[in-house]
Amino acid sequence: MTACTVYYHPECSKSRALLALLAEHAVSANLVDYRLNPLPKEELVQLVELLGEQARDLLRRDDPAYASLGLSGREPDAADIVNALQQYPQLMQRPILVCGAHAVIARPVERALALL
Repeated sequence: MTACTVYYHPECSKSRALLALLAEHAVSANLVDYRLNPLPKEELVQLVELLGEQARDLLRRDDPAYASLGLSGREPDAADIVNALQQYPQLMQRPILVCGAHAVIARPVERALALL
C-alpha cells in the first residue's frame, strides 16, 4: 500500500474515528497535527491540488477566523484557501487522508474507504 498521511486534530472525534478505521484495515499513516505543525505553502498548494473539487470544503466556515478573511458570500479559490490556512491553520477541515496521489476530507470517515 502507498504511504498515507493523516492531517488531524487529536481531540477531534472524527479524527479519532479515522485512526480507528485505519487500524481496522491495518493501514499505518504518518500523523500530522496541523495546528502544532502548520503546513508550509508548498504542501498546502499540493493538498489543494490533490483534493480537487473538494478543496472548497477544506476551510471550516463556522470558525470565527473565517469571517475575518472577508470570504463570506463567495467561494474561495485555491489561492484564498492556501492564504487562509497559512494565516489560520485551525481553519483546516479534519481529518484529511492522503494516500499517494489521492486525498479526501474524511467527513464522514467512511469516505476514506475509497482510498484504502
